[in-house]
Amino acid sequence: MSRLDIRLDRRRLTALIRKEFVQIARDPSTFLIAFVLPMILLFLFGFAVSLDTTRTRIALVLQDSSAPALGLTESYRHSPYFDVTTVRSMAPAREMITAGKVRAIIVIPQAFGQGVARRHPPAVQIITDGSQPNTAAFAASFGEGVRQTWAAAEGLDASPAAAPAISLSPRFWYNPGLRSRYFLVPGSIAIVMTMIGTLLTALVVAREWERGTMEAMMATPISMAEFIASKVIPYYLLALGSMTLCTMIAVFGFGVPFRGSVLALLAIASAFLMPALGLGLYISAAVKNQFVASQLALLTSFLPTMLLSGFLFEISSMPWPIRLLTYAVPARYLIPPLQTVFMAGDLWGLIVPDCLVMVGFGLLFFILSFRATRRSLD
Repeated sequence: MSRLDIRLDRRRLTALIRKEFVQIARDPSTFLIAFVLPMILLFLFGFAVSLDTTRTRIALVLQDSSAPALGLTESYRHSPYFDVTTVRSMAPAREMITAGKVRAIIVIPQAFGQGVARRHPPAVQIITDGSQPNTAAFAASFGEGVRQTWAAAEGLDASPAAAPAISLSPRFWYNPGLRSRYFLVPGSIAIVMTMIGTLLTALVVAREWERGTMEAMMATPISMAEFIASKVIPYYLLALGSMTLCTMIAVFGFGVPFRGSVLALLAIASAFLMPALGLGLYISAAVKNQFVASQLALLTSFLPTMLLSGFLFEISSMPWPIRLLTYAVPARYLIPPLQTVFMAGDLWGLIVPDCLVMVGFGLLFFILSFRATRRSLD
């Protein structure tokens, strides 16, 4: 292969791409990684993994048997956020929260019904397990929310003296129900494209060296550009096919809204596949060993995408040295536009800057892979 010959001959390039597709078809592991593993990840993030705090176990201490107390108890029982165990005294409730069987205790005190009859109900006590701060805060806020909803239905908060000067009515845009599935499932598509783009591509050149076919290719008149294009194009199409399948399952299977356009999704995916494919090709050309290449691909792409892209953990809550490190992770610029096109629509002012950064990463990795491949063929 000549270093200076970067011309693309359509006939040679077509033959090389056909050869690569034949190799893909003969390798069952490629289809497992490209289609089976993404489906497993998608179903895990769609069903098994959830950041929503639901069905929190609580103990409800019912110290009053009046109709209002029983009505409030039923409100807690019918809440989708709580799994209620009713007891009559504090002793068993303390034992349950100490043993970790419940995460909070709600106490409806004695003479609760008498207080309601006088339009001045006594306070409902909420005790939470502080060993899990997030769950404790959730139980306290939602426990009070159930009480306020019940009080409003009973007309206890309708008195002029109790009316607040300012009434707040919170509204959440794009994801009113605050369902974690709506941003976990689109984020899992980023994991899928990372696996196909980097993990599979990291094996292509190393596989040629291990199988002894690289010497035969060196004897052919193909150019460096044709060689690299033949390795990139099949996996680019494979990644787009897997992404399309995942998107259809996310929308039609999990009910995730898709408010953007296919064009925007294609542009975002193509921009991200440039650094993903470029990094995988660079690793493959540099190490020439499939096992080492796969390990490097996991360390440099899969793990950073999972931990440092904002997919699972908010970047703003990370320590500042880690936040600086996230700027070197291409997936950091994929998650926001991907979630935007699903949840909000084609907001090109937010999508284009991130796409340009990903294209810049891609150009850098392709330059590095071009140089590494040239050195390996000398």
